Amino acid sequence: MGESLKTYSGLALAFMGDAVYSLYVSERIVRRANMSAAKLHARVSKIVRAPAQAEALDRISERLFDDEREAVKRGMNSKPEHHAKNATVYEYQKATALEALFGYLFLEGRSDRINELIDICMDGEAAK
Repeated sequence: MGESLKTYSGLALAFMGDAVYSLYVSERIVRRANMSAAKLHARVSKIVRAPAQAEALDRISERLFDDEREAVKRGMNSKPEHHAKNATVYEYQKATALEALFGYLFLEGRSDRINELIDICMDGEAAK
């Protein structure tokens, strides 16, 4: 990890990554289908929910580099004050870890890697 990013908490990285993940997922959904905002919101919401993010982390975990694994670990070990009502505590931890990864990659300026991993995370969503 870049030296300055090592000082960022897992929750700070996850805060950034939440926005990054939502934006990248939203962009892909909008580009795939021209539909009402309500339908777009429903499709994106299914993907960015904590249980879906936990599954996405499972899909990419074997493909991560050491620095990315460190960002995931920091997100996983963070202690959020609450968790989503539609997820278990473990799913929420994994979702936070995924968001920390994307926050880290964004702050590192690694948009190509973000795109690569988002494509894997969304694998199978094109058919839905």
